[in-house]
Amino acid sequence: MATMVSSAGALLAMLNENHPTLKLHALSNLNTFAQFFWPEISTSIPQIESLYEDEEFSERKLAALVVSKVFYFLGELNDSLSYALGAGPLFDVSEDSDYVRTLLDKAIDEYASLRNKAADSTEEASKIDPRLEAIVERMLEKCIVDGKYQQAMGMAIECRRLDKLEEGIMRSDNAPGCLAYCINVSHSYVNRREYRLEVLRLLVRVYQKLSSPDYLSICQCLMFLDQPEGVASILEKLLRSDNQDDALLAFQIAFDLVENEHQAFLLNVRDRLSKPKSQPLEQPVSRETESNQTEDAATSEDVQMNDGTPASSEIAIEMDPLEATYAERLTKLRGILSGETSIQLTLQFLYSHNRSDLLILKTIKQSVEMRNSVCHSATIYANAIMHAGTTVDTFLRENLDWLSRATNWAKFSATAGLGVIHKGHLKQGRSLMAPYLPQGGAGGGSAGSPYSEGGALYALGLIHANHGEGIKQFLRDSLRSTNVEVIQHGACLGLGLAALGTADEDIFEDIKNVLYTDSAVAGEAAGISMGLLMVGTASEKAGEMLVYAHETQHEKIIRGLALGIALTVYGREEEADTLIEQMTRDQDPILRYGGMYALALAYSGTSNNKAIRQLLHFAVSDVSDDVRRTAVLALGFVMYNEPEQTPRIVSLLSESYNPHVRYGAALAVGISCAGSGLSEAISLLEPLTSDVVDFVRQGALIAMAMVMIQTTEAMDSRVGTFRRQLEKIILDKHEDTMSKMGAILASGILDAGGRNVTIRLLSKSKHDKITAVVGLAVFTQFWYWYPLIYFVSLAFSPTAFVGLNYDLKVPKFDFVSHAKPSLFEYPKPTTVATATSAAKLPTAVLSTSAKAKARAKKESEQKEKDKSTGSESATGKAKSSEKDGDSMLVDNAPEKKVEQEPSFETLTNPARVVPAQEKYVKFMEGSRYMPVKMAPSGFLLLKDLRPDEPEVLSLTDSPATATPATGPAAPAQPVSGAGSAMAVDEEPQPPQPFEYSS
Repeated sequence: MATMVSSAGALLAMLNENHPTLKLHALSNLNTFAQFFWPEISTSIPQIESLYEDEEFSERKLAALVVSKVFYFLGELNDSLSYALGAGPLFDVSEDSDYVRTLLDKAIDEYASLRNKAADSTEEASKIDPRLEAIVERMLEKCIVDGKYQQAMGMAIECRRLDKLEEGIMRSDNAPGCLAYCINVSHSYVNRREYRLEVLRLLVRVYQKLSSPDYLSICQCLMFLDQPEGVASILEKLLRSDNQDDALLAFQIAFDLVENEHQAFLLNVRDRLSKPKSQPLEQPVSRETESNQTEDAATSEDVQMNDGTPASSEIAIEMDPLEATYAERLTKLRGILSGETSIQLTLQFLYSHNRSDLLILKTIKQSVEMRNSVCHSATIYANAIMHAGTTVDTFLRENLDWLSRATNWAKFSATAGLGVIHKGHLKQGRSLMAPYLPQGGAGGGSAGSPYSEGGALYALGLIHANHGEGIKQFLRDSLRSTNVEVIQHGACLGLGLAALGTADEDIFEDIKNVLYTDSAVAGEAAGISMGLLMVGTASEKAGEMLVYAHETQHEKIIRGLALGIALTVYGREEEADTLIEQMTRDQDPILRYGGMYALALAYSGTSNNKAIRQLLHFAVSDVSDDVRRTAVLALGFVMYNEPEQTPRIVSLLSESYNPHVRYGAALAVGISCAGSGLSEAISLLEPLTSDVVDFVRQGALIAMAMVMIQTTEAMDSRVGTFRRQLEKIILDKHEDTMSKMGAILASGILDAGGRNVTIRLLSKSKHDKITAVVGLAVFTQFWYWYPLIYFVSLAFSPTAFVGLNYDLKVPKFDFVSHAKPSLFEYPKPTTVATATSAAKLPTAVLSTSAKAKARAKKESEQKEKDKSTGSESATGKAKSSEKDGDSMLVDNAPEKKVEQEPSFETLTNPARVVPAQEKYVKFMEGSRYMPVKMAPSGFLLLKDLRPDEPEVLSLTDSPATATPATGPAAPAQPVSGAGSAMAVDEEPQPPQPFEYSS
């Protein structure tokens, strides 16, 4: 309008006219000017409302729109929305104004909350206003038409409109990208487990409709949905394909599934793969897979295995070539699914790339007092963690007499440590531990010290953790045939580890029998073991365990059961709420403590607000320090999928007056930020490492090591400071035992697995790594029981890139890391000088003698200066040649500065690739091998683009051949620059059996 309107009074007066045209004129102008004159119009709202309510008035929707706008400016959003719904199509969702945007937000939130309530109860579904639904659908349609597919899918998921979600994906121009986005959203933002599974089912259906389905993602979804038959049918289809690339894809899928560490699911898939059609092949195929696991099982089993051998030679004649190819591929696939292939490769990688620094251990050993059994044990733990999975036990063999000072439970731990060092040594686990195993082992056992026998059984569990097919039976027999509680303790822990998550009823009964003997020592291990066996099954067995926890008088048993019950509800989210409620309201603080773990594990890695709220409530209100400490610690488990949030949430708790809460805060950060090197986490932990209370210092040191694992000094200078701080604490004679133990363990964790492993709780496909989470949960129990420290080794995953060809061998091929080599290189080996100099105390110096010395120094410097002008260039040469073997031709010292570090480095398969390095890894153009999927680390299948050329293989050496007693092993690959102590040419032998004599 050309004329300026300064008041809405005239327009409002028109509303009183009888003629509908005048009313229409007034309303359309009021609608235009509502944002300027809403205070004036608000006085006439009842009048405009009456027009809306008048059924005979033709423009009642316009009246509703005007009222809606006025209510919006008055801040009454609920009324505004209800009138906007009355305006029908006049409320234009495509209009770009604050009014429309705000009401759309309101409408979508309202609709989403109504749909969520409707999902919980059936009556609510009928209450949703169809007009509200229409607005949301118009908005979804607009997003799809405008090409804003991610917004549309986000809204569809939030509003539980899976029909619209499917429509959005199918109409989008990049369906695979949209599907990947949906999977990410469903893991990150969908809180309810049942609904998340619904979304994933839909996504699997949509994936399968695509012309070229992404089988890698489909199988990950099927794993979340626990549908082994779906995975098995896809794998079989790929194996039977004529194209070799499909077989490679099947192997890649299998490796990706194995990374999620769900033993029961993988074995299910393996068993559902159909056997090749020609009958005779059945024996050898099963023989292949099983013999790997049971090669060293009892001799009677070996005999059965051998019966099948002749068959393989007869079959070759009568097999259809297609079936023969399938049979060969199936054997490989079963090896991968059983976990053996990846374990074997990891073992070889950790062995050949081992860079652990024995001097650190030596320093620790020398500085630990003999009388201090806690630090003595801690040193043994640190050695085991430092060499986890490398099979290198040089340190133990060199210090046998020192080791033999361990008595009782320390002896148990020392023997169990071998299990961590040889973790994954499936083929020879039994023979390695034979000298310590209970009677009937090689040479009749170790003259029967129950502690080393129990430790050996626990070690077998650690070696076969989550891959216990071949050892379960032996451990069951050992458990049944003993009444000694120490041996029962070791056998229970070993069985729980070997049969992790398999929910085997018979094993459960065996362990339950041990529990019912009501022995405190065996009962604690039995409780934990039941949880390990039933992890994530949410079975009604938890009820039985809870009843017994109320009956028994032993605190140790109650604590073991409390943790065991928590393990059974792992990952069950809302399903676990009744059990959690029951435990957290219990009068017994130990069961409330178990309730905190149940909350932590049921909601692990979900960042669920309800769980966080509950835990924070207990952290500040419970009367028991144990419960408060655990409640804070549990936050680490709930939040590990968003590590950067954890320091913020626990920052106030880390300043609590209660040392238990501070300890919990330290470990919460350690668990959720493990392996991330997150700066905020380090900043929060730094003040706690010098806390006034000894056990808080211990927790902070361990947590700091967990955060800094695989972080180099070049990435964060505080790593070097922290290493020096650990050395100082260990060497300080006046430091108390608790923090000294923390420092020793932290040294082990910092250099874990020969400096080639990190702590990872999520696999690359964002699936929780069950073994790792469970391992850390049990590890945190070391507060009560030190031998459980070894469970931390379950959370270690190798920082390795291992490329494999069709034969699952490791070919030599190069790829590039576009970062300076120094940024991610191994820490420098310590030298004797630094190790000892820290121990010297400063000598008191008198001021007069200081002045005299200074004068003398000045004079000698002056003389040196005159001499050195000639020899300067020579020293320059020497230094630079030390630094870089290739650049020998250096004329004078200043040129040394010019020498720049390259901005990239070439890595050769298999290579160490630390998590922070992954974003810099690129594959070379024109390389002979191309990965099946683009990933910067882990096990990758490689397509050979030039199959006619001969292949060069690497990683052919294996850590061990046969006999543990004498036979020398295959020589290790030369490890450039490793500490000389590490150039181990022979298979490390287990320490001799020892008896303590005073």
